Amino acid sequence: MVEIFMPSTYETCVPYDLFARLREESPVCWVPEPPVGPWREGPGYWAVFRHADVKHVLRTPEDFSSHLGATQIRDPDTPADLRFVQMQMLNMDPPGHSRLRRIVAAAFTPRAVRALERTIEERAAALFAEGECDFVEVAADLPVWTLAHVMGVPARDRRLLYDWASRVIGYQDDDYVGLSTADVAALTPMGRSALAARPELRPGVNPRSRAALADMFAYAHALAENPVDGESVMSAMRKGGLTEAEFENMFFLFAVAGNETLRNGIPGGLLTLLRHPAEFARLRADPSLLDSAIEEMLRFWPPVMHFRRTATRDLTLAGRSVRAGDKVVVYHASANRDPSVFPEPDRFDIARTPNDHVSFGFGPHFCLGAHLARAQLRAVFRELLRWEVELAGTPRRLTSNFQNGLKHLPVRLRRLPHRNRASAG
Repeated sequence: MVEIFMPSTYETCVPYDLFARLREESPVCWVPEPPVGPWREGPGYWAVFRHADVKHVLRTPEDFSSHLGATQIRDPDTPADLRFVQMQMLNMDPPGHSRLRRIVAAAFTPRAVRALERTIEERAAALFAEGECDFVEVAADLPVWTLAHVMGVPARDRRLLYDWASRVIGYQDDDYVGLSTADVAALTPMGRSALAARPELRPGVNPRSRAALADMFAYAHALAENPVDGESVMSAMRKGGLTEAEFENMFFLFAVAGNETLRNGIPGGLLTLLRHPAEFARLRADPSLLDSAIEEMLRFWPPVMHFRRTATRDLTLAGRSVRAGDKVVVYHASANRDPSVFPEPDRFDIARTPNDHVSFGFGPHFCLGAHLARAQLRAVFRELLRWEVELAGTPRRLTSNFQNGLKHLPVRLRRLPHRNRASAG
């Protein structure tokens, strides 16, 4: 089952046929971790494919810990790296996780998101222009802009958020390792100062270590100490009782985790619609289906394919004997195609209901930013209903066994005549 682990497996597609076979024949199976390029061999892990088992693992942190080994398949390189990432909310168990979640929750309530929706919609409406473009690059603007708005990052420094997220989510892809696209001359003094702290990145360096993101953390502290427009979310968090490591990891969570879902989900959603033209036409004819269409895009193209837990004790999972300390990796991408939950799971149906996908996780770690992510998805696809969209080249996937992303999605856009746009809202 080594192909489940190998990043190269995902260069052309997600192996849904293999997932389907494993759900039926071996719903929890052992997967080896051979060395990949500069990445050393790992001990292997239990992969979990069925919807019910995935939910069980995610909702029982007393048995399957986010904290013990963190939530990435790859183990941190050193004990110090592990201790550092354990301070991230994503890598905590209750009650520590609950304390940090309460500190952050106010920024992501439905009420807080509703207050942002008008500005998000205005930004989405300005994204597109007639002609050919790389939709991945165009769509990346909205989550970066939204995060900058929430975090209080000056407009001149927004591209830093793009680069930091790219380095972390694309570390298995040669095109993204060490990516740096920010225009140094355009940055604020705070941004230029942070960039001077950027380490020399080489293949094999863990992108989630403190050393690899020294520039991001330098910027985080500068932003908290010198908010541009009054007190920002980040400065409030810094004063809210977080330790230095907790604050740095919270900045990481906003800048990267709050970015990657949309960076993957928006282009993936559009490509799914383009590959199912009858459903795209159905959505144009009935925009009231937009909310259910977004849920189906998330099910069909989950932005993140898996997350890891670590067994806290010897136990049995789907008939398999799991030992304390074993890695247990739940595959959202497989759970979202489980036929026991989703009739005709490989059919893309924009009116599917119910739609119990796990693309935002489940249990204590259900994504805090889900409301904000959905608001951005609605804004983009509501605007796209006003445009004719067609592929203008071959999409290229991100090489990653973790992120379900695209590097390039060339499309051609043409604004629809006004008389045909009324139905788009």
